[in-house]
Amino acid sequence: MELIHLKGTEDTPKIVLDKSAGLFEISGRSLPEDAAEFYQPILDWLEKYATQANSSTNFHFKLEYFNTASSKLILDVLSKLEAVPGANITWYYHEDDEDMEEAGEEFSELVDVPFEFQTY
Repeated sequence: MELIHLKGTEDTPKIVLDKSAGLFEISGRSLPEDAAEFYQPILDWLEKYATQANSSTNFHFKLEYFNTASSKLILDVLSKLEAVPGANITWYYHEDDEDMEEAGEEFSELVDVPFEFQTY
């Protein structure tokens, strides 16, 4: 499968989807002008990956901030992970960022994928 590696900007998160290295990460700030357009290649990649997934997939979310439009697409990403056998999510948040911690807890209740929470 093709590697997706997008460098983060002020408005878009860093994205790493690397099946061969077992690296799956979305990190940084997510405020793209068109969230649906930005996340569509990620959703397409995950749909394809689900049919030929690694035996385990630990997906890392290290978001500092995301806007409302991004939250819907992040939920879509999490929903795609429900179809990936052996998938689990590590949700990182700054120790003093209660909003990001709560966001992860809310997402964890909406999808059927194991969540682990880590501070950094």
